[in-house]
Amino acid sequence: MPGFVIHLSVAREYIKKHPQEIKDEELFFKGVIAPDFTNDKSQTHYGIDSCDTNLKLYLESNKIETDYDKGWFLHLVTDYIFYKKYYKNLDDRVYEDYDVLNEILIEKYNVPILKEIEKYAIPNKGTLQLLSEEKIFEFIEEVSNWELNTIKNKIENNEDII
Repeated sequence: MPGFVIHLSVAREYIKKHPQEIKDEELFFKGVIAPDFTNDKSQTHYGIDSCDTNLKLYLESNKIETDYDKGWFLHLVTDYIFYKKYYKNLDDRVYEDYDVLNEILIEKYNVPILKEIEKYAIPNKGTLQLLSEEKIFEFIEEVSNWELNTIKNKIENNEDII
């Protein structure tokens, strides 16, 4: 899974680019982080784990009506694109990279640090080992450009989004 700050960076940019879609930002942000607050990500990501998110199964099982629902769906889309297009083979060093990126992303995207993730948003001045700033910026830009309804329609029509 991309780190919480990456997810919230995508959400912040999504709101900026699609302001008419989100009425309650706090609810949207809470939905964005919710799928990762579990011990069994297969239940919240509709696949084996967060690396294998099944967007079609999610849509068959859920409606996207509230801003919380939209946040949850954006989270799953973010994971899907992250692992299918940008980073296919990562190891545990990625968690250190998330810590290195936290401060950069918080500042660049004005990321809100929700109470629930404070202990995960600690900055680290280390060196990136697996991720690159440029590629993460490109990823955030790409995912936040999509409209959720467009993604939903593509998935329901068995079209790939990457």
